[in-house]
Amino acid sequence: MQTFDALATEAALPFDRLVPALQALFARGCEVPTRHVHELPVPGGPSITSLVMPAWIPGSYYGLKTINIAPGNAARGLPGLHATYTLFDGATGVPLAGMEGNAITARRTAAASALAAGWLARKDARHLLVVGAGRIAALLPEAYRVVRDIDRVSVWARSPEKAEALAARWRAGGWAAQAVGDLAAACGQADIVSCATLATQPVVRGRWLRPGTHLDLIGSFTPAMREADDDCFAGASLYVDTEEALKKSGELLGPMERGVFRPADVRGTLAGLSRGTSAGRGSAQERTVFKSVGTALEDLAAAILVYEHRGRTTAPA
Repeated sequence: MQTFDALATEAALPFDRLVPALQALFARGCEVPTRHVHELPVPGGPSITSLVMPAWIPGSYYGLKTINIAPGNAARGLPGLHATYTLFDGATGVPLAGMEGNAITARRTAAASALAAGWLARKDARHLLVVGAGRIAALLPEAYRVVRDIDRVSVWARSPEKAEALAARWRAGGWAAQAVGDLAAACGQADIVSCATLATQPVVRGRWLRPGTHLDLIGSFTPAMREADDDCFAGASLYVDTEEALKKSGELLGPMERGVFRPADVRGTLAGLSRGTSAGRGSAQERTVFKSVGTALEDLAAAILVYEHRGRTTAPA
C-alpha cells in the first residue's frame, strides 16, 4: 500500500489533468451512496462529527474518504478538520493507497467549479473575482485558467489583511491580482464571481451582478449556510453539481421555500453537462449560477489520478 502525503497528493493533481478527469468520470458515472454522518461524543467537550464518503467503479476502483470535524481542537491548538482518503482495488478489495484527504478535497472542489465554468462562463470571460481568502479560494485562479483566459484576478474577504496577503501571493506567482474593498463595485466589474466562504448570511447581492456574469457558489454545504441573496437566482440559469445540492444547501433551500425558483427550474448537473444531455450558457447576456456541495465521485476521480500518476500506470482490470 502506497502513501501520499499532502505535497505528493497536490503535485499529482495539476488542474489541467484534474478538470478533464472530473469530466470523464461525471460522463461515465460511478456508484455514490449517501454519505454517512456519525457523532462521536467527547467527554467534557464538543463531539466530533465524522463523515464517511464512499464511491466506486464496479470491478475497478473503490475509494473511501473520512472527514473528522472536531470543534474542540481550537482550544488545543490543533486544526479542526482532518481528512484521509483510502483507495482500494475494486475487484479484490486490496488497499492500494492512502492519501491526504484535505488536499484532495480542496483541489477537486476548485476543479469542479472550473469544469462548470467551461460551459457556463462567457467565452470571453477574463476577470475573476474571488470572494474569500481561504485554502480553496487560493486555488481558484489556477483552476479557472484551464477553461478561460483569465488575465485579471480580484479578491475580497472580510479581513482586508487576508485579502491583501492572498493578492500578494498571486502577484508573486505572475497574476495581475489586487485586493478590493468595495465588493458591490467589484461584482459589477467581474466576468466570473466565485464565492468560497463559510458565510451564513448573503455576501453577494444579485443587484450587483451585470448581465452575462457567471456566479459560482462553493461555500454553502449545510442548510445553515448561505453566500448569495434571492436576487442572485431570480432570472438566472441555475446549475448544480449534483441533485444532492437541492437537499443540503441553505443557498438553495431558502429561495425554494420562498418561491424564487423550483427544483424543476434547475437547468442541469455536472453529469448532464459532461454527457451533453444538458445545455450550457445560451447567450452572452445570460446570467448563470453554479452551486456545488461536493460529491464522492470527485474525490474518487482525484484519487485515481494521484495513484495512477505516482503509482501504477494502468488501472486494475
